[in-house]
Amino acid sequence: MDLKNKIIAITGVSEGLGRVLCREYLNNGAKVFACARNIDKFSIDFENDIGKNLLVIKADVSSEMDISNFFELGTNFFGDLDVLVNNAGIYGPKGSIDEVDITDWKYCIDVNLIGSVNAVRHSLPIMKKNKKGKIIQLSGGGATNPMPNLTAYAVSKAAIVRFVESVALEVKQYNIFINAIAPGPLNTRLLDEIIESGPEKVGQEFFNKSLKQRDNGGVSMQNAVDLCLFLSSSSSEGISGKLISAIWDKWQDWNQHLDEINNSDIYCLRRITGKDRGFDWGDK
Repeated sequence: MDLKNKIIAITGVSEGLGRVLCREYLNNGAKVFACARNIDKFSIDFENDIGKNLLVIKADVSSEMDISNFFELGTNFFGDLDVLVNNAGIYGPKGSIDEVDITDWKYCIDVNLIGSVNAVRHSLPIMKKNKKGKIIQLSGGGATNPMPNLTAYAVSKAAIVRFVESVALEVKQYNIFINAIAPGPLNTRLLDEIIESGPEKVGQEFFNKSLKQRDNGGVSMQNAVDLCLFLSSSSSEGISGKLISAIWDKWQDWNQHLDEINNSDIYCLRRITGKDRGFDWGDK
């Protein structure tokens, strides 16, 4: 991928996908400024890169002050910004909506939705000035499926996809491309968190599904990594406002079908009508 000397901002790098992405961008010649709430172990593991091609900043994405500081330090250090990867995210409280702590529920929205919006807001003035840029937003199954007992997570992930679709139209004239991605079921700390919560909190069906995922290893993280690298490169020019599955979509070929993609509502959130499913009794 043509990422040499590209400047990448990544949130949520302490572990999991964010951590792996940071290494992959560096390996592809990019320069990275990254943040997480806990950066101690990350900083030790990446100590040979810090101060050269990597800047690590402690930040909570739900804090407007932290995000402002993150972008100010990062862009001052590297001088610019080419790609933003909004990776930071949490599951939030688990359990019935009438039983979970509403403060925890709101904090999940603050991290997953408001935190991503904060980062986009701080990246856009730079990208608009340059008249180019890429934004990659982590979404997931919560955007397309109901998730009982994980309502804050599901609501935030659905909302962020509609945000991506809307912002894509706002910034189209600036040659800025923004997309959401669904990485698939990854075996990370989030999976461990679900299993530790138990079926009484997350529901028996989701708990059993999570156990099965743990035992079969989940999907390869490399799928999501490759998709992020693709969306960061010139190979993805013209693709914007889409929700892309790292494992189910043939995104590698999408640049050959830009007219079809951009002149239709495919790979977007939409309302399904009765006629869409062959029923003629419910729609005018």
